[in-house]
Amino acid sequence: MFIKPDSDLDLQLRQTVLFLNHFDDLSFLESFQMSGTSTGKKAVLTLNEQQIELPIYSGTLGPNVIDVKDILANDHFTFDPGFMATAACESKITFIDGDKGVLLHRGYPIAQLAGESDYLEVCYLLLNGELPTAEQKAEFVALVTNHTMVHDQLRKFFDGFRRDAHPMAVMCGVVGALSAFYHDALDVNNVDHRNITAIRLVAKIPTIAAMCYKYSVGQPFMYPRNDLDYAENFLYMMFAVPADVDYKVNPILAKAMDRIFTLHADHEQNASTSTVRMAGSTGANPYACIAAGIAALWGPAHGGANEAVLEMLDEIGTVENVPAFMEKVKTKEVKLMGFGHRVYKNFDPRAKVMKETCDEVLAALGISDPQLELAMKLEEIALNDPYFVDRKLYPNVDFYSGIILKAIGIPTSMFTVIFALARTVGWISHWLEMHSTAYKIGRPRQLYTGSVQRDFTPVDKR
Repeated sequence: MFIKPDSDLDLQLRQTVLFLNHFDDLSFLESFQMSGTSTGKKAVLTLNEQQIELPIYSGTLGPNVIDVKDILANDHFTFDPGFMATAACESKITFIDGDKGVLLHRGYPIAQLAGESDYLEVCYLLLNGELPTAEQKAEFVALVTNHTMVHDQLRKFFDGFRRDAHPMAVMCGVVGALSAFYHDALDVNNVDHRNITAIRLVAKIPTIAAMCYKYSVGQPFMYPRNDLDYAENFLYMMFAVPADVDYKVNPILAKAMDRIFTLHADHEQNASTSTVRMAGSTGANPYACIAAGIAALWGPAHGGANEAVLEMLDEIGTVENVPAFMEKVKTKEVKLMGFGHRVYKNFDPRAKVMKETCDEVLAALGISDPQLELAMKLEEIALNDPYFVDRKLYPNVDFYSGIILKAIGIPTSMFTVIFALARTVGWISHWLEMHSTAYKIGRPRQLYTGSVQRDFTPVDKR
């Protein structure tokens, strides 16, 4: 939307790099030493009457892992669809214990961070490994704020999309195109380039997300404002228009949005994060890697889950239809979206904070929405019916976040865009961590079940 002349941009870039390198504990290129330690134990695999010893390693938390790479030397490899039992990397960023309902960012419980911190402080934590001092936080917030604007020519890129294009389709294209606008810092082997790119992504993604929405509804793009905080700025760019010079962001909604960002900031090695790491392992530029993460997040089984919740509510129709719908859930005729979680076999630790936020938003707005009433009825049944309680099918973070976003006035087509906005810092943290250690290009193996080798026959002789 606006960019300084080249000479000023170079100065801004140098100032940013100087800031990032000023604090020893803010260096995104900290040496991530391998933390897995040998347990001194070995698993023994008997293969064709030959015994293969496989070392066992332990992390700081979580189950031990078996190093299976020696199987390859014996002309075998493991088969694990969905990577249900395979650790493809080592990380210091996030830890999840699904059985106990635990989610830690750099060792801090998510409930504490969401309740007592804010999104940009959590960004600093994920990127750097430690919480900032008051001075460091102020410097970091100022740095992000000063990078929220995007190149003015980027607005022309939007004109290539149809107005009715899904915002996630636009988001994928625009974020991937950032490498064409910020090609001054694309060397993934350069410390300063990685650092400035991290800041640029965290800062500019909300601006791009809001532009995706404005484009879809035919309204002019709104410039970010340096006097607003991160969540306020996003809501301002989403809902303000040039004609309303006195537009004010509701502080309760800004707080709710900040919590949504915080609760979605990172979630260990999920599909989109693993996609970012896989793309990054090829040496691809960071904007392409984040665009790949956005594409993976788009799926209804991943980031599209909260959108699926609202679609389910549309399908149910009215409160009177809820009991019959829940009976169909029990007989597995339909799926109950927004309840239970693939990882959490207990209560989603993010859901409690999100429920409190949901209650605050609905009370503040005084909304009387049949769909929201329907959602509350679903919640009531799921929390009290023995069928759902015994199976621990509790409402998850997607259930409550969908309700909050709808109450704020955000269309369902934007839900996954907002998820991508929040998750960007997690993706870039993992990308930075990967480039701070020795890594190999991702190359999963396969169990081939196709045809054996055969000879080709020309078409006139078949």
